[in-house]
This record gives sequence, C-alpha cells and structure tokens, in this order.
Amino acid sequence: MQPHHGGEPVKKHVVAKVLALNYPDHCTHVENHMTTTAKHDERMANMIFGTVYPMYVTKVEKKGRTQAELDNVIEWLTGFNPARVQQLIAEEVSFKTFFEQATLNPNAHLITGSICGYKVQDIENPLTQKVRYLDKLVD
Repeated sequence: MQPHHGGEPVKKHVVAKVLALNYPDHCTHVENHMTTTAKHDERMANMIFGTVYPMYVTKVEKKGRTQAELDNVIEWLTGFNPARVQQLIAEEVSFKTFFEQATLNPNAHLITGSICGYKVQDIENPLTQKVRYLDKLVD
C-alpha cells in the first residue's frame, strides 16, 4: 500500500525526492533534475568526509570492488593519495575543507549522470557538485 497525502497516493518519485533532500545519505536514485537548496548545500558542505568514507567503502565492496580501487578514484578526482585521505579522515575535515584542499581533476566536468536525484552536470553550487562527482564515481 502506498502512503497517502491529502487522500491521493504519493508517487514513488516524490518520496525519493523528499528522501534525497532531507536524508542525503539515505537517498534513492531518481532520474529527475532537482535544484539544490541553500540548506542542502550547507548540509553537504558541513558533512564530515570521514563519516561518509566508510559508506563509500561498503558500497564499492558490495559491487565487488576494493578499497584500493576506491582510493584510486578519490586520487583521480582530488589528487589525494591514500595516506592523505587517511590524514584528512583523522582530522575530521568537512567536505568543504576536503574539496578546498583538493586539486580537482581537470576532466571532472566530464562526469555526468544522476545521483540521489540530481544530475551532477546541472548542479549549480560548485561544492555540492564536487561532492556529487565523488558520489557518482563511487556509484
């Protein structure tokens, strides 16, 4: 049975959008373009990279990949070698600090597709777009 709102069934894509906006680490994939909000962008900026990294590891391992492969992807995108990534995790840096210190790969703009309901190539906030680039590469 689908949840109802105002007597009408709530469509799955609407629920997914709400989840993506309010619970970014519990998002589901939606193929619709969504504009990020200032609150969403601030939440992304303030998330601690080290709290998300283990989720990335779990995700790649479930797909039959390794942590070393994840580290290679992170190094390609940011220039951070595995030792530097571990140092940033230990320092408990936010995504804002993480990407301020990164040297973004000049080809990062070629990353396209949807992640958590956002088309990465259409995200206007530069930091949120970088975080979603990483999410898309891990995905």
